[in-house]
Amino acid sequence: MAETLYVRQTMLAPEEAPASQVGLIRWLRENLFSTWLNAILTLVAAYIVYALLTHLWPWFAHAVWNASSLSECRQIITETWGEGATGACFAVIRERWQQFLFGFYPKPLYWRPTLAFFLMLLALAPVLYTAVPRKLLWFSIAFPGIAFWLLWGGSLMLPIAVYAGFGVGYLAYRLLAGRAVAPLVAVIAALIWWGYVAGPLSRGAGDLLFLTPVGSKSLGGFMLSLIIGVTGISFSLPLGVLLALGRRSDMMLVKALSVGFIEFIRGVPLITLLLVASFLLNIFMPPGTNFDIVLRVIIMVTLFASAYMAETIRGGLAALPRGQYEAADALGLDYWKAMRLIIMPQALKISIPGIVNNFIGLFKDTTLVAIIGLLDPIALTGAIRADQNWQGIIWELYGFVALMFFLCCFGMSKYSQYLERKLRTDHR
Repeated sequence: MAETLYVRQTMLAPEEAPASQVGLIRWLRENLFSTWLNAILTLVAAYIVYALLTHLWPWFAHAVWNASSLSECRQIITETWGEGATGACFAVIRERWQQFLFGFYPKPLYWRPTLAFFLMLLALAPVLYTAVPRKLLWFSIAFPGIAFWLLWGGSLMLPIAVYAGFGVGYLAYRLLAGRAVAPLVAVIAALIWWGYVAGPLSRGAGDLLFLTPVGSKSLGGFMLSLIIGVTGISFSLPLGVLLALGRRSDMMLVKALSVGFIEFIRGVPLITLLLVASFLLNIFMPPGTNFDIVLRVIIMVTLFASAYMAETIRGGLAALPRGQYEAADALGLDYWKAMRLIIMPQALKISIPGIVNNFIGLFKDTTLVAIIGLLDPIALTGAIRADQNWQGIIWELYGFVALMFFLCCFGMSKYSQYLERKLRTDHR
C-alpha cells in the first residue's frame, strides 16, 4: 500500500507570544521572581523601600525653604501641618549655598572662581573627549597658571615665570640631547630657575594684569575640594605612570627609589601627611619662605595619590602578555616609543576601573583637610551650626554635602564606563 505524503501549501499566520513571555510580566519573572529565593528577597526589599518612603516622604513633603532660623522653620511646619509634624529645613541651604560653594571668598570677587570653573571645563574637554579639537590642548596646559592667577590674584607674571621654568628645563635637555645626563641637567636647571629666578623676576616685572590678592584662608567649600581634587588627579596620573615604570625598571637606583617612595607613602596615613604639610614642611624650606598652606596640601595629596596610582598602573603592565613587549622589540622601537605607542595605551586601558577608583577616593579624601583648619564642605557645616540661628540642624547640611559629592563621584564613574565602552575591542 503506497504511503500518502502531506505537504503544507500555505504558512500558518503568526500568533501573539504568550503574555508571560513579553513585556513587564516577562521582566518581572526574569529579574525579580525567577526563583523562590529571589521572590522572597524581592518582597523583603519592597517592604524596606516602602517603610523608608513612608518615613522619609513626610520629611521632604513638609520641607521649608524660606526661613531665617531653625526655630522659624519648626514654627512654620507646626502652623502648616499641625503639632508633631516633622519636616526638612532647607532654608539653611538656601541661605548659605554661596558659602558652601566659595567658603569665605570675598563676595565681590565671586566672578573669579566662577570663571575659573568654566575655564576648567573647557580645559578638560580636549583631554576627556577626542572629538574636541586637539589645538585646545594648549589651553589645557596653560589653564593651571590662569586658574592660580584668578583664584589667588596678584600679578600674572608669577605663573608666566613658573611656566618659563619648564622652558628652561626643555632647553637644557635639547642642548644635551643624546647624553645620559640630559634629563638630570634639565631637572636641575628648572629647579634653579624656580628657586632663584622665578620669584625675583615676577616681583621685578611690575603689576602685569594685577588682580586683588586673596589669601588661602579665604578658600573653602566645594571650591577648595575641587582645587585640591582636580589638581591631585591631574598630577597623580603622570607621576603614577613614571613611578610604575620606575618600579619595573632594570636600573637598580631608579627601582630602589621608586619602590622606597611607593612603600613609604602607602604605609603612612594621609592624615599624617596633611599634618606634616601643615606643621613641618616649612621647617625644611629656606628661612623667610612663606609656603602657601593649600599648595602644601596639594603636594602631599598628589604624592599620596601617585603612590596608589603607580600600583594600579603596575597591575595593568603586569597583565599584558609578554608577546606585546616582544612585538615592540621586533619593530625596532626604543624603550620610550614602545611604552608610548604599544605598552602604556593597553596598560592604561586595562587599569581604567582602578584608576577611576583612585580618583574617586582622592576626591572624597579632600574632606580630611578639615583637621588642619581648612574649611572644606564638612568643616563649613560645623561653622554654620555654630551660628545661633542654625544650632541643632544636622541632616540637611550633611545631606546636601553628600549629594554634591555623590554627583561628582557618580559623574566620574559614568565617564569611566563611557571610556571603557569606547575603547572596547572585543565587539561583544
